[in-house]
Amino acid sequence: MAIGTYGTLRPADVSPEDVEIILNYTPSRDETENFILTTLDSPSVLRPYFNNANTGGNANVEVLGGLYNLTLPADVFNQVGIYTMMLRPAQIRTSITDCGVLSALPNVKGIIIDLNNVPSQFRNKFTPQGLIGFRVEYLNPDGSKIPNFFRIVTSNFYCEPVVVNQVNTTQKAIRYRYVEGVTNLMFCTLSPSSSPTNKPNATPFIGQPAQNIIMTNTYFNPVSIEIDMVEYDVSSLAIALYGNQTKSIDDGIYTIYDSENNIYKQYNLFEIRDQFNALLYEVRQDRGANIDFTKNFTTIVS
Repeated sequence: MAIGTYGTLRPADVSPEDVEIILNYTPSRDETENFILTTLDSPSVLRPYFNNANTGGNANVEVLGGLYNLTLPADVFNQVGIYTMMLRPAQIRTSITDCGVLSALPNVKGIIIDLNNVPSQFRNKFTPQGLIGFRVEYLNPDGSKIPNFFRIVTSNFYCEPVVVNQVNTTQKAIRYRYVEGVTNLMFCTLSPSSSPTNKPNATPFIGQPAQNIIMTNTYFNPVSIEIDMVEYDVSSLAIALYGNQTKSIDDGIYTIYDSENNIYKQYNLFEIRDQFNALLYEVRQDRGANIDFTKNFTTIVS
């Protein structure tokens, strides 16, 4: 029997709030030191498209997955150079309040997160079963991230601590139970969190109390976009090469016109000679903002 391989690439239909846009600018490819990373406000620059009748979807309701409009703010992209943009899932930085088990199911382990330690813009994600599939990465005490190590959230519910008497002892332990109402604590189960059957004592690490973590959605893969801002583009070069041009014989003003015969650029053309009237240089000097608007193309050729 043949075993086929099946799969599909699902276009992401994420909200702009679930995206983090990091920007790096460098004036040239030779500048590789002292770069500064900045963050753009994704809801203001990223806009999703919606299905319509032509695409067979619900108009203005159903997001057209994978298709977004990215606006480049003029106050940011205002210099000639190379802009590298990284679009990645938004990171939620918080800390583990406790690592515990459920009072009714002691074999179910998880991490407890205090919602008061969650940034306000991400608290709407912390609803029952709202974090399923999120990736959890762990930070060392010095603030560095543990490389290539993560866990995946498999479930999350509101919880509250309960005191449980230990068997054959006077000691008491804090465990947790699920509650239906809204509380400030959330119990998250992770995968993997159970020991392998061949070594029951090898409990996977899921974190420790007061440890800082990074929670990230897995709705899409990070994307890197390079934008090269140049002084002249293909259209402007085409105007210089193939656009209409005039040269005033009397005053030596050389004018280049765009596709609609508007004045695009003007230069002064003149010669430099020595004391014996021998030609030394032919000069073309940019007139800058000193435009002679009497050199109108339509007026000249009519």
